[in-house]
Amino acid sequence: MKRNFFIACALLLCCAIPMQMAGKGKVKFSAQEKVELNQMIEKALGNARNQALLMARELENQEGRLPKNVDKNGKFNTSDCFWWCSGFFPGILWMLSEDQPQNKQLRQYAELFTQRVEPVRNEKHSHDVGFMLNCSFGHAYRITGDKAYLPVLSDGARNLAARFIPKAGVTRSWEPNKKWKNPVIIDNMMNMELLELIGKMEKNQRYLDIAESHAKTTMKNHYREDYSTFHVVDYDDQTGEVLHRQTAQGYADNSAWARGQMWGLYGYSMMYRETGDKTYLKQAQQVAKYLTGRSNWPEDMVPYWDFDCPDIPNTVRDASSAAIMASALIELSTFDKKSNAKRWMATAIKQLKSLASPAYTAPAGTHHGFILLHSTGSFPANSEVDIPLTYADYYYVEALLRLKKLLNN
Repeated sequence: MKRNFFIACALLLCCAIPMQMAGKGKVKFSAQEKVELNQMIEKALGNARNQALLMARELENQEGRLPKNVDKNGKFNTSDCFWWCSGFFPGILWMLSEDQPQNKQLRQYAELFTQRVEPVRNEKHSHDVGFMLNCSFGHAYRITGDKAYLPVLSDGARNLAARFIPKAGVTRSWEPNKKWKNPVIIDNMMNMELLELIGKMEKNQRYLDIAESHAKTTMKNHYREDYSTFHVVDYDDQTGEVLHRQTAQGYADNSAWARGQMWGLYGYSMMYRETGDKTYLKQAQQVAKYLTGRSNWPEDMVPYWDFDCPDIPNTVRDASSAAIMASALIELSTFDKKSNAKRWMATAIKQLKSLASPAYTAPAGTHHGFILLHSTGSFPANSEVDIPLTYADYYYVEALLRLKKLLNN
């Protein structure tokens, strides 16, 4: 009954409130704070718009291509729609166009690049369809209300749900290989939002049950006593037994890979928003306390790529982790008690101010339109180390817009 009540409320509100944040802001800002923060936000968003349009124009006539990164040599690398990051650039364009509806170019490019992601609706071998489709077609539907976008989202949700392992209670992330039988990564929490969205729209209880099962099983098996998380948990699909706990993209199996911690923080804040289940709120709170309580943060609150890397402070940062964390903390502050809300908001604002500074923001007209510098994909694999990455830009823009909404509502 409680679950049905929250679903009904969500459906009534979905046209009025962006799916990214449905809480009520509790943090109060002084008039001066509002002025200063709004100035910072508008400057950052203006730069983001200019960079996004620069990138869109460069890719406009490259049929089917989407941005991936700019490497150390300055080469602009692109991908087809099946790269896990394909939905982020369309999402950036949609969010920026919603903020500036008079800018017709942003809207046109959002539609163009969203259509390039459409073939992902038939992808059956990736858990990342949530990232790919919800960040592109999900925004398109949310902003326009055009039901023509829904069949793509529906197909993606069906294929994501097909990855569910009943005995284990989770959706498989990567395909089985010599190293893992049924690996599940903490990143997969982010993809549950697609199941929540389509489950409610189609009144498909199975999708909602899968999302909750995955979230609660991940909470049980991925998290350590201190609320840090492993990256990968491997399951036996016949017994549901946990076979291995590892960290593929972090320093070591027992270390706290920065971006993985942020995926979990964001994922459980999202699950509380979508379900109203306070189990998820408590989990998000504990993860936030763990993260903000770490002693080895740099002064600017943009984390090193792994919190337990022995080379700190002489190692690279990950701006994408800061962007994801800031966005998640802003949302969490709208759900939390007043004292915690202030703590989360203060951390997020410090991170955004750092990211908006020349230390992390690409100079105007450079880096083929990427917005942020100094993100790290997989340090152990020497892949995408200390370069611009499209998902860093996505969560940075989302965080700026979340803060703007709270300041001005």
